Amino acid sequence: MSGASWEVFLRPRRGLAHQHVGSVRAADADLALTRARDLYTRRGDPLSLWVVASEAVHASAPDEHDPFFSNARHKPYRYPEQYPMTEENGDA
Repeated sequence: MSGASWEVFLRPRRGLAHQHVGSVRAADADLALTRARDLYTRRGDPLSLWVVASEAVHASAPDEHDPFFSNARHKPYRYPEQYPMTEENGDA
């Protein structure tokens, strides 16, 4: 197979987020969608399918884990367990 690499995301049904399911190689986005449909939707009836050029994906590297994510550890108010449940906010 020739062409660019495309990452494939599938949304199985309403209420769920798209999930990365794999990649395909294709010359353009339309062909990538067709190949993704043929390859990743054999079972089930998904709600939608996305393809994104692999070169457009920007990600953090594993060796950047500590400096990249350490800032969140110092903000405990971002975690739900920091807030007690009461009758007023849903704890019956």
